[in-house]
Amino acid sequence: MHLVTYSWMAVVLGVACAAIGWLGLAGWLAVVVVAASVAMHVAGNAIGTRLRNSADQRLERIPSPPTQALPSRPPAHLERRTSLGRLVPVSVCIGGICGGVAGTIGLFSLASASVAGALLGGFSSAVIGGLIGFLAASFVEIVRTSVREAIAADRQA
Repeated sequence: MHLVTYSWMAVVLGVACAAIGWLGLAGWLAVVVVAASVAMHVAGNAIGTRLRNSADQRLERIPSPPTQALPSRPPAHLERRTSLGRLVPVSVCIGGICGGVAGTIGLFSLASASVAGALLGGFSSAVIGGLIGFLAASFVEIVRTSVREAIAADRQA
């Protein structure tokens, strides 16, 4: 290894020791979690590399079956890149407005936050509400499209 790598390792070890001394048991738990994460990452890479190499060797020994041309079909709606429709932006706006209003009112009245704190928390709530609206509308649109295509395919068959 290079000297720079050892220097960075010394810095990380020093910061970890300082965190352990400052945080006590929580610092030890954080070090254990980070060490376990690094160990699992390295083990996963090693196992994955070994599996990939062994699969490549086994595939070379197996004779390939004769290829058959599959009938072509037009791509389904979910296989194409299309817009999700008008429902998604409307749901994002509604979710953002509802989340922002609920967050602002809740922080202002229930938590007795200042006006600035309630507005900042309301903005954060609006972002989360918009995200929830996007997820819900996307799910509904994809399910609706899937069901519509399944019914159309069933009618053709």
